[in-house]
Amino acid sequence: MANKVWDLEKFKQTAREAAAEGIVLLKNDKNALPFAKGTKIAVFGRSQMNYYKSGTGSGGMVNVDYVVGIYEALEKSEHVSVNKNVRKAYEKFVSENPFDHGVGWAAEPWFQKEMPLDDELVKKASKESDAAVFIIGRTAGEDQDNKNEQGSFLLTDEEIASLKKVCKAFDRTIVLLNVGNIIDMKWVNEINPEAVLYVWQGGQEGGNAVLDVLCGDVNPSGKLSDTIAADIYDYPSTEFFGSDTRNYQVEDVYVGYRYFETFDKESVLYPFGFGLSYTSFGIETDGFKYDKKDGVKVDALVTNKGDVPGKEVVQVYVEAPQGILGKPARVLCGFAKTDVLKPSESQKISFDIPKYWMASYDDGGVTGNKSAYVLEDGDYKIFVGSDVRSAELAGEFSIAKTEAVYQCEEAYAPVQAFDRLLPVFDGNGYLKVFEDAPTRTLDPNKKRKDRLPKAEKYTGDKGYKLKDVEEGKVTMEKFIAQLSDEDLCAMVRGEGMCSPKVTAGIAGAFGGVTDKLSGFGIPVAGCSDGPSGIRMDCGTHAFSLPNGTCLACSFNEEINERLFSYEALDLRRHRIDALLGPGMNIHRSPLNGRNFEYFSEDPLLTGKLVSAQLRGMHKYDVTGVIKHFAGNTQELNRHNVNNIVSERALREIYLKGFEIAVREGGARAIMSTYGPVNGIWTASSYDLLTTILRNEWGYDGIVMTDWWAMGNDEAGAPGSYQNVSSQVRAQNDLNMVNTSAELNSGGDDLMDALEKGRLSRAELARSAANILRFLLKTPVYRHMLGEESELDKELKGAVSADEASLKDTIKVILADTEASLDVEKIKIEKGSSTVFGVTCLQKCFIDLELVMKADNQPDVAQLPLSIFQDKELVKTITLTGMDKEWKNYRITLIPAFMNNFFLKFYFAQGGIAIKSAKLIKTQEIVDDSKKGITELTD
Repeated sequence: MANKVWDLEKFKQTAREAAAEGIVLLKNDKNALPFAKGTKIAVFGRSQMNYYKSGTGSGGMVNVDYVVGIYEALEKSEHVSVNKNVRKAYEKFVSENPFDHGVGWAAEPWFQKEMPLDDELVKKASKESDAAVFIIGRTAGEDQDNKNEQGSFLLTDEEIASLKKVCKAFDRTIVLLNVGNIIDMKWVNEINPEAVLYVWQGGQEGGNAVLDVLCGDVNPSGKLSDTIAADIYDYPSTEFFGSDTRNYQVEDVYVGYRYFETFDKESVLYPFGFGLSYTSFGIETDGFKYDKKDGVKVDALVTNKGDVPGKEVVQVYVEAPQGILGKPARVLCGFAKTDVLKPSESQKISFDIPKYWMASYDDGGVTGNKSAYVLEDGDYKIFVGSDVRSAELAGEFSIAKTEAVYQCEEAYAPVQAFDRLLPVFDGNGYLKVFEDAPTRTLDPNKKRKDRLPKAEKYTGDKGYKLKDVEEGKVTMEKFIAQLSDEDLCAMVRGEGMCSPKVTAGIAGAFGGVTDKLSGFGIPVAGCSDGPSGIRMDCGTHAFSLPNGTCLACSFNEEINERLFSYEALDLRRHRIDALLGPGMNIHRSPLNGRNFEYFSEDPLLTGKLVSAQLRGMHKYDVTGVIKHFAGNTQELNRHNVNNIVSERALREIYLKGFEIAVREGGARAIMSTYGPVNGIWTASSYDLLTTILRNEWGYDGIVMTDWWAMGNDEAGAPGSYQNVSSQVRAQNDLNMVNTSAELNSGGDDLMDALEKGRLSRAELARSAANILRFLLKTPVYRHMLGEESELDKELKGAVSADEASLKDTIKVILADTEASLDVEKIKIEKGSSTVFGVTCLQKCFIDLELVMKADNQPDVAQLPLSIFQDKELVKTITLTGMDKEWKNYRITLIPAFMNNFFLKFYFAQGGIAIKSAKLIKTQEIVDDSKKGITELTD
């Protein structure tokens, strides 16, 4: 059957196109780029040997068929030729200084040791080559923030020395930054290379994207999604970033360009939205109108005034009057990217800016409109241009009397007093003064009690199936009334990691996770880590996407939607219902290690592009779990550090992107964060998950915790992993993640809370309804009914042999000290594989004991058996033909920290007989971190 929808080659091309659209050209003196055909280049920098396709942690662990690095793309190209002598020098250096992976989770170094450059090597290369390319690489990620030190945010002495030598010897030096987020850039003025580009982490097609830009096949059109300041201490977030107790967000709404354009323009090296092209563009206002009801309509005419085709980004900013609240000097309120414009060609782009996007939130009531978005009286100016700094006045309008644009309710306000930044104009500019941030006046626990939902009384099994709800034969409420309290508790317990109930190796399973729930016709949905592509810990391959920052710098909704429609197909062919991403937290500080997954310092840019990605996934009935909701701005002690932030900053900055994704992107699934905001862990915040998310924004999807997250009952109260009742009360529907929902392996307090009145059955039923409504929209629901679409049939042919073998997984439960494997089911023929899905009811150390012999083989026969645990090779045992008697082989496996894992037997040759195989628990792992509580000391 010919492919109709799934086309891997088109997926590759789209990923390549998206990565190229995000590349930002910061400097291009002397027309150093693009390279003319036949250019001879010498490639320098250790990172040519280890291209970073993504950052580290759960957002980057995608197993792939291939990765095209920058050097590999250049070497293969017919457009340029590379200096092989320089390459050989790096190959020799790396053979003596191999890649350092670190040991364990979040342990990979931020950079790899740079090769000192020999003067003669550089001098000789400069005579043999027309230009130099110098690649600098960095990584960071989950649980590993960047630091303001060499080898992380700063260049190392060796990198600086090597770059200086290359720039001195070559007339043209192009620096490529293969990084997840912005780094220190002071060195650009000091060393003065001819060209500098942020090429980010471009996924498995990233090297090809860089090639396209360097050679001019793609004219760079990426724009910075963050402000690059001269020094890390210029960022107002730096003072409190990295605290392991309290992260005071005293800069309030003045994050990124909002701060710099208001208070400190002089410290900016490259403004937000900046990016060069190989051509030049003119942007003119072609119409401006303000309507008291609908807001601003502005038209921009973009003309390519250069001599090569290219794209331009048009950005619209509003300057609101300072009023009583105080405002940033400029705020992005619209953006769009042109088509490819030929020289002298023009394109008109129209923007409709609603009043809501120009309003400010009054969290203290100083305008007379407490807890409302307002337009204060005064003059409003609209600027249009290609970045925040160069945008020019397009039009203005006046508000005669302060207007309340949208009335909200006080929610998630701080309980602890602190000062926040406020601008005061002194006639020349804005001075930094501080005011008391308004603190909480409404008790969220009282709100919750006053607004308790009602539920049908328990009826027992009436024979209704979930299909009856879909067909309108029974209401959701009456269907749920069949479920016992124990059933409802089990439903809010998601299972994983690597649950055997869903696709092998993915992060979690939820829905009909017990036999009884399944008996009601409730399917088990699967979710997989992202957002840079599907992570499957059993080793199955998927497609690796450009990182979040790269996609943000594209400023292109269309390419994001198109790319994620292909990602949706990748999810569908792996039978996965939800991708754990996009990540959409704000780049409050350049040092946040997880910035590579996130998008920008600006919430509008983030929200619009995430909405585009969701639309792409929804095209094929899968979705993204947008995360981390909300305020995850550092990785250090992320489970516990208290983020203290005003309600205004929450709503205008940290929640705004999520709001856009809900209202415009139709978000169906959200993940809360690990840690607390204003003293309450987000997973148990009624204000966040019910007052704002559901009541104000109208969200009707599911909310799940991050994996092994805590909850608490009130600001300042301790957080506990067992306090899942607080999460359900807040309307966090799924507690992720448990080994067994039925056995309550996490030891949560749900039944105790029901019995003692801390939790109502109606609240459990409410979360069950949220989960069931989600499941009704999933492919797994249709699969459970036995329905197979044309797309399903097509995607069957897109499954690799490795994936197919995992579908035949044999389930094993290690409940006591031992569990036998059925040796009759182990395929022992040459080239065969057998996979066991192992569930351990306790985290433990395990040995695998095999009794084997050679089966009628000549003495010289070599009979290897490789044993894999998830994607890691644990041991290869090689028997010979002389091993004719039964012999005991004992292998220590990787400790079962995740409770579920896959055990694969691979026979490179036939001829081995297996008498018995069993798993033996040698020692239980005591996990104190999941038993204790965490006190907040505010």
